[in-house]
Amino acid sequence: MGIQERVEATAKNLEGKAREAVGEATGDQSTKAEGKAQQGEAKVEHAKEDVKDQAKKAID
Repeated sequence: MGIQERVEATAKNLEGKAREAVGEATGDQSTKAEGKAQQGEAKVEHAKEDVKDQAKKAID
């Protein structure tokens, strides 16, 4: 997996955590939900890259 993709997914996860925290602090459920969704997207991106890594290892 490319380091760039991992960095981007990690950044998305951190942004999602921050957005969720802002939503929690302000009582804005929409912002909180958006933050949780971003974190979910980041998990999917990490999982996708993990599958790519495993496929590459299997080929090598």
